[in-house]
Amino acid sequence: MSIFFPPAHHGMKVLNRAAFKKSYDVIGVRVPAKRVGIVVKAFGNNLLNQPRLRNVAEDSGSKETKLVLLKADLRREDLENLPQEAKKVMETDVLGVVDHHIDLDYDYWTSEQIMHAVMPKDAKEIPSSFTQTGHIAHMNLREEYYPWKTIVGEIILDKNKNITCVVNKTNSIDTTYRYFKMELLAGDGNMMTMVKESGCRFKFDFSKVYWNSRLHTEHERLVRMFKPSENVCDVFAGVGPFALPAAKGGAIVYANDLNPSSYEWLNENVQLNKIDSKKIHTYNMDGREFIKKAVQDLQETSTEWKTFDHFVMNLPATAIEFLDTFRGLYNDKKELFEASKDAKLPIIHCHCFTKSADPRQDIFDRVAHMIGAPVDSELTQLHLVRNVAPKKDMYCVSFPLTPDVAFAPLR
Repeated sequence: MSIFFPPAHHGMKVLNRAAFKKSYDVIGVRVPAKRVGIVVKAFGNNLLNQPRLRNVAEDSGSKETKLVLLKADLRREDLENLPQEAKKVMETDVLGVVDHHIDLDYDYWTSEQIMHAVMPKDAKEIPSSFTQTGHIAHMNLREEYYPWKTIVGEIILDKNKNITCVVNKTNSIDTTYRYFKMELLAGDGNMMTMVKESGCRFKFDFSKVYWNSRLHTEHERLVRMFKPSENVCDVFAGVGPFALPAAKGGAIVYANDLNPSSYEWLNENVQLNKIDSKKIHTYNMDGREFIKKAVQDLQETSTEWKTFDHFVMNLPATAIEFLDTFRGLYNDKKELFEASKDAKLPIIHCHCFTKSADPRQDIFDRVAHMIGAPVDSELTQLHLVRNVAPKKDMYCVSFPLTPDVAFAPLR
């Protein structure tokens, strides 16, 4: 645990790196270089033991000796109270007690420590968290921290050597094309990035598409459900975090996104990952129209009943509103279904948000309203994906499409 802290400059809005110099005086013991290990072990918890600082320093007076640095709050008179093992090496191995000067500057302090030093004293929290997408740090600053947004961006840039661009979300996701509108806080402004996930590479312009690195475990969770040769329909595919790993794993994927940029990068990533074009079919359509089109296109590849094993609907803000498309979706294919001994209907995986104290009931009610039929709680799975904000969670509800819904008369 650190007991060293940078000088406080609460309210600083223009980053002055030179203002964070601070010096400390500690004591150390001079020991023969060959005996350093024994002395260090004997002093144990009485060593300096500070993050990113060595407990052993060079001795400017001799190359034959080293300085073993002791706790910052330890004084010469305290040495008499050391544990017995430390007292013993003081007698046998220590050549003397010396004063040692430590100079720390901006480069030493962590981003959190600098943030604490510049934010107002009454700040409830420190805005140091971000999501990394390739070389881009994506922040979601609260409005109260806007006066410090530039200095926050510069600190993040300085303290994370693999980051070259820091951006801040300026509003909610664009409801039409699903991307964040962002402002540059620090760095080169290069929004072209590359991300590796689930054995695939994804290249895209972060300013024009939706990507959330925090969803990687959810991507992997669903993809693991898809078996080789199963048919998967990804309604809101983005640049392909579900679609590409599924196709690479042997599934036949029909993937769609309304955003032209997402569609462009989806196709680019198919090529980048050398995925067989027979394994993935891409579309740039409205979600409702795509569901109908994909079902028809897949059925046309066979004279017998053929449809998807899974539908993925990862548009948590509005995906539930698209579920009405499934009511009567297979109305004109009922005879094919009944003629097939092995016919089955798909499982729908629909992502959504909820602020309800009873998320299960809230989500089931909303799904039932859109499909026009009760949700079978025994056959429906509800998975908590993540907490996205105070009292707001993201879930994935997975349920089988039932014949009464699939073959319902069209409204």
